[in-house]
Amino acid sequence: MRHHRREMLDTTQSDAAQQQDEPRGCLFALSQPPLMIFLAVIGCLLLTAALHDLLWL
Repeated sequence: MRHHRREMLDTTQSDAAQQQDEPRGCLFALSQPPLMIFLAVIGCLLLTAALHDLLWL
């Protein structure tokens, strides 16, 4: 089977889709789950170290 050029799916982006490529800010980056998990782990480590220094040393 041969596909004719006119039967192929048009994958070009429209003007509306190109306008949505704005630079995303810090809040978008903070909403990503892997980053939030990483920051939570680092925060827990810092909290554990601080409590260790305050209570046991």
